[in-house]
Amino acid sequence: MLRSYLRLTLFALGLLVGVQVPGFIEAYANQVEARRLEAQQGLAGFQDTAGKFFEGDLNALVEHYRASEDPVIQSDASSVSAMVERARLLDREWRIMEGPWYAQAWHVLIGADRAIRQQVWSGYRFRVLLAPEAIAWGLSCALLLAWIVESLFVLLRQALFPQRNRRRRRTANPLPSKR
Repeated sequence: MLRSYLRLTLFALGLLVGVQVPGFIEAYANQVEARRLEAQQGLAGFQDTAGKFFEGDLNALVEHYRASEDPVIQSDASSVSAMVERARLLDREWRIMEGPWYAQAWHVLIGADRAIRQQVWSGYRFRVLLAPEAIAWGLSCALLLAWIVESLFVLLRQALFPQRNRRRRRTANPLPSKR
C-alpha cells in the first residue's frame, strides 16, 4: 500500500514539474526577445552610420574605428564590437526560440545562454498552466519519472535481495505433478 502511495506521489511530483516546462520556455523566449530588441535599439545609431559609409556593414565600421588615429575612437571600437556580437548572439537565440517546441526545449535545456537562463530561473514564478502543451509536458514527465524510479526500485531490490526473487519465481511456477 505504501508503495502505491509513493508511486502516486512521484507521479504528482512529475506532473507538477512537467507543467512548469512550457512556462519556463516561454519566459526564456520573452527574455531573449526583450534583450534582442534592446540590443538592436542600442546599435541603431551605429547601424545608420554603417549604412551611410560602409553599405550597412557594422564590421567595416568597427574596423574603421580600430584603424583610426584617435584613441577615443579606437576605444569605442571594442565597445561597438561587443555590442554587435551580443546582438548577433541574441538574434541567434531568438531564431532558435521561434522554432518548433522540441528544438526550443532542447535548446533551453542544453544550449541556452547561461546568464539569460540563470536570470530567468531566478525570476521565474511557478504556476500551473492548463494549456494543452503544459498538460502534455506534465503527463510525460510524470510517467517518465514514475517509470525511472520504479525501474530503479526493482533493480535495487533484485541486487539487494536475490534470494527472495528466486523464491517468488518457484512459487509462481510450480513444477507439474507426475502422474
